[in-house]
Amino acid sequence: MRTRSVLTRAGAVAIGATFALLSTAAPASADDATGTVLGPRHNISGYKVNMDSMTNLNTALFGLKLDGGNTLRMYCVEIKVDLRHGETMVETPWDQYPNPDSPFHDNRGKIQWVLQNGYPSVDTDALEEAIGADTLTDGLSEKEAITGTQAAVWRFSDDEELQRPNATQAGDDADQDVLALYDYLTSEARDIEEPTPTLELAPETASGQAGERIGPFTVATTGEVSELTTDLPEGTTLTDADGKELSASDITDGSEIYVDVPASMSANNASFEIKATGHVNTGRLFVAGNYDERKAQSLIVAQSEDVTLSAGATATWQAAPTTTPPEETTSSTPAPTTSSSAPTTSTTSAAPPAPTTTEAPPAPVSNEDDLALTGASIMTPLLVGVGLVIAGVGALMFQRRRKNSTS
Repeated sequence: MRTRSVLTRAGAVAIGATFALLSTAAPASADDATGTVLGPRHNISGYKVNMDSMTNLNTALFGLKLDGGNTLRMYCVEIKVDLRHGETMVETPWDQYPNPDSPFHDNRGKIQWVLQNGYPSVDTDALEEAIGADTLTDGLSEKEAITGTQAAVWRFSDDEELQRPNATQAGDDADQDVLALYDYLTSEARDIEEPTPTLELAPETASGQAGERIGPFTVATTGEVSELTTDLPEGTTLTDADGKELSASDITDGSEIYVDVPASMSANNASFEIKATGHVNTGRLFVAGNYDERKAQSLIVAQSEDVTLSAGATATWQAAPTTTPPEETTSSTPAPTTSSSAPTTSTTSAAPPAPTTTEAPPAPVSNEDDLALTGASIMTPLLVGVGLVIAGVGALMFQRRRKNSTS
């Protein structure tokens, strides 16, 4: 199961290894580190052991080569799932362990204690002293230390007990020494919190629009940030929440990084990367990248190392929207024509058109009785009638004169 809360990848060479066989180990940490399970010839082998329900099981410090080129040393935490050489593994938080019903969830803090107090975190001389030399046959060998530590991890990750008295396939002396270490580790184990990432930058991406500070991108690190590289369009800057431009020396654990984008910028993106050197604790979990499709044994980091890691993030944005004020609509309404010829005035809202009217005939002179004039005047048809009568009389007289002149 692949977690996306960070973009951390393993970086440079380990500062040191605690013993020669692990001199190439340079564990990297953070929830997005990936690596490949190396072949059997890269393992540091222990003895074969007999557990409650399974016998003749191989134990080893397995090799996991990170994409950055370094090699981790790992124990397994899924006894009944096959280890797949060449499998791509992804660093994963404890709460995303792929089997929801596994005892791992209840016991993961104790597994962490076993890893911190077992081999190779503690060398064989110190383990002999912790166990008690009188309980061992002839000291504690590396193979016995690997066997006893792996068996103790399985006790908590898979609820599998080491068989007694035949704990191994290597004989009575090995059985006694392996059981002595196993008993010490399982009886003293107590819960320890999940190890913090050496470098974490979250989220992986963020978006916004021009004129904003895009983020925050929050840094979590147990080390010291040593380098900051950017790929920013001209005009954009990396800042804190108050807009102060940041350099590598300003970035520490808990820092919040923003990408400050001017309002005039067109749509674009910016990226940046930080590097830090810090200590990687035991207990970081790696799970097969395609576990849901093809199960592969999960692995857990067996030894702490100092390494340089990198983490990056990207901000994208859209251009700021342009706003234009609405246009004013104006109309000119001609003023009524008067003898003073008043000028036309403009208003911001159009006046309703004046009603069209027909000029009424002049009103007759009245006796100032203040009666309202409604409709056409009564004098109009009267005058028309008088005119028609006069015209008829004239026409009659004209006819009579013509008649008299012709007789």
